[in-house]
Amino acid sequence: MDTNRILTVTEANQNFSKAARLAEKNGSAILFKNNRPKFVLLDLSQNPLADLTDEEKIDIAAKRVLERYRSAFEELAK
Repeated sequence: MDTNRILTVTEANQNFSKAARLAEKNGSAILFKNNRPKFVLLDLSQNPLADLTDEEKIDIAAKRVLERYRSAFEELAK
């Protein structure tokens, strides 16, 4: 994790323009809460997910669900 992309949630809340500039410069900013990574602020113009169609995003989500719950789906199919 690039430490130059890290801000606390408090910092981001108090100075959102700083967080936005950081995300714009690096493609994303990672916001920490209670000393743990909690949120990611993305510059969508630099993020490949912004280029996906809605159908492609649905396909990705469906694949994740199917992989996570494969055994349950196989059991139900019996």
